[in-house]
Amino acid sequence: MKTQNLTAIIEKEGNWYVALCPDLDIASQGDSIESSISNLREAVELFYETASQQEITDRLHEEVLVTRLEIAVG
Repeated sequence: MKTQNLTAIIEKEGNWYVALCPDLDIASQGDSIESSISNLREAVELFYETASQQEITDRLHEEVLVTRLEIAVG
């Protein structure tokens, strides 16, 4: 079985943790960090099982950079 490394970004929103895979623009959520990651993994695996090769190619961003941005406010 082939594996692929993808980016996951987790944010707390209220009582939920929202997990985003920006490589494929897929999101999920859970009531803990672990459950949000597990749910995101399941959503991404389902996407790969059901999407056409063309949709995978169209959505897949091969280079995703995550950084912090400092700006002046006020």
